[in-house]
Parts: sequence; C-alpha cells; structure tokens
Amino acid sequence: MSIKKVYLIRHGQTDYNLQSIVQGSGVDAPLNATGQRQAELFYQKYKDVKFDKVYTSTLQRSIQSVQRFIDLGIPHEKHAGLNEINWGTREGTRITPEEDAYYHGILQTWCDGNTGICIEGGESPDLVYERQKPFIDLMLSRPEEETILVCMHGRAMRILLCQLLRYPLRCMDEFRHENLCLYELDYTGSMFAVRKYCDVAHLQVPAEGITQK
Repeated sequence: MSIKKVYLIRHGQTDYNLQSIVQGSGVDAPLNATGQRQAELFYQKYKDVKFDKVYTSTLQRSIQSVQRFIDLGIPHEKHAGLNEINWGTREGTRITPEEDAYYHGILQTWCDGNTGICIEGGESPDLVYERQKPFIDLMLSRPEEETILVCMHGRAMRILLCQLLRYPLRCMDEFRHENLCLYELDYTGSMFAVRKYCDVAHLQVPAEGITQK
C-alpha cells in the first residue's frame, strides 16, 4: 500500500490578521506583503516536492499562498468545502475579549462540546464538518495523487484535522495554527498520521535568502 502524503497549510498573513479583524468565508482579503513573503518562503522550501495536485479554498488568500506551485503547472482545484467558517455578524470586526464577550463565549461553548451551535448569523463547526466531507471523500478516492498540497484557513483547518485524525470536534483547538504553518500528514489507507505539527521552520529563512518571482 503506497502512502498518500498531505501537506496541509494555512494561508499567509492578511491585513485583517495583522489587525485582529475576523475574516471568515464572507471576507475575501488578499495577502499583505508579509503574507506574500511567507508564501515565497514556503515555496522555496518545498518547491522540489513532486506535488500531484494543489487544492485550495475558493478565497484569494488561500490561492495566493500557493500560486507559485500553480504557476509550475501543477493541477489545481478550488473547493468551497475548504472555505473558512462563516463567522456571521462578527466578520469584518475587530475582536478582543473586552469588546465581544459573546464571540469568545461561543468559542468556549464549542470547546465544551456544543459544536452544533451556530455563531450569530454564521455557521457551526458541525456544519463546516459536513461541507468538508465531500472534499475528503474526493481526496481519498484519488490514489494516483500520492502527494498533495492543501491550502485553507485556520478554524476550518482545525475542523478538517479533527476529521482526518478522528478527534471529536470539541478538541479542535488542540490543533494550533499560524499564518503559513504546515501540517504534514501520511495516509496509509486506513488512518492518518501527523509527521509535522504546526511547523513554521520554513519561515525562519533570512529575507536575503529568497528570490522573488
């Protein structure tokens, strides 16, 4: 049985990330200069990996983060199932514990196991879980794609990792994420194993050590 290797990354930094503004599936923000540099650093580190397919969400920050791989001619597919959770009325707003106790309360509600509860005007983790299932089924139905690159979003990535690694959704915050972090997973045909966890070593390369396109 050949091993399917999945390189799962979060998108690079946007100005919304920098300003602690909530961006979900309804906010299509581009990468900022730092995010573009993060994408380039990741490309320089992993450009020699023989990816068979690149999968992204439909949002531009996800696509821009792996554009250099797409430019190599690697087949690319966009899937709405990989989009970030819809944060409803909180999208586009700056969130701090002092400013929005409700937002932080709903996160705690999910951690307590009540993952079917939607944030006001938006989605629940259970809904995101369900819309991710067709993508997972598709990915696993293609054994010819032995090495794939998947770029998506923080909360949605946590939910996907719970699915792939068979964790209950209440444990999703156990999966840390940073902009352009990497989870490297192996799939043997019956289960996934984590080879790299929230890895950002590729971002430590000095700026003068990279070349821009």
